[in-house]
Amino acid sequence: MKYIRYILTLVIAFAFTVPVWAQQERQEMPDRNAMGKFAIKKVDFDHIHEVISNPKNTYYYPKLMKAYNSSDTTLSIEAWRNFYYGYTFQEDYNPFRESVYSNVVEQLYYKQPHSRAECDSIEKYADKSLNDNMFDLNQMNFFIYVLKEKKKHARAAVWQYRLDRLIAAIMSSGRGTKEEPWVVIAPEHEYNIINFLGFVATDHETLEGGIDYIKVQPVAGKSAEGFYFDISRMMQIADLKFPDI
Repeated sequence: MKYIRYILTLVIAFAFTVPVWAQQERQEMPDRNAMGKFAIKKVDFDHIHEVISNPKNTYYYPKLMKAYNSSDTTLSIEAWRNFYYGYTFQEDYNPFRESVYSNVVEQLYYKQPHSRAECDSIEKYADKSLNDNMFDLNQMNFFIYVLKEKKKHARAAVWQYRLDRLIAAIMSSGRGTKEEPWVVIAPEHEYNIINFLGFVATDHETLEGGIDYIKVQPVAGKSAEGFYFDISRMMQIADLKFPDI
């Protein structure tokens, strides 16, 4: 199955390595305080589909997309939840979506220090990657990094805001426990959340009921051994769109 092959690639890429968001000397992790407080709320995909499909509703998907593209900073966490999870109802949603430009950016990023030309390339290809896959949180973080390097602070702040709110939307869906797993719409988002929390993934296990369990390396002062993620919606769409994989 494509998901198993894909997730094994992610495990190899993330396990036993220093994650992208843990490189504190290279880039800053999103500011949790900047996200604001939000309530934990179970994701109701039927309700989300209803509101994002209604032109009269505040959360009508074209309205949310317009607000996102215009860098609207007044959107509520509920709007971001509908934007993130509502994407699974859009025609171009692919849970395994990956831009052809993403590997170019990653290879450049890990070379340091960066010359002006390399920064220009990172900016160019990260931008192209995000145009292909707007929910690629790794590329978003690369983009923020290079915008700061090039002193484009206003634009970096816009993308930082987007990244913070998307992380908040995911984390508002649960607590990472077996009873209240975080709901994600792409496999790599599991690792993005783990990295954001300051952990390094070491193993992956797919459980019954569309649940993933990601084990993590021990961290001093923290008791977590792993976190749970709900991938059921993602797998439902994958089975519909890629039945032969």
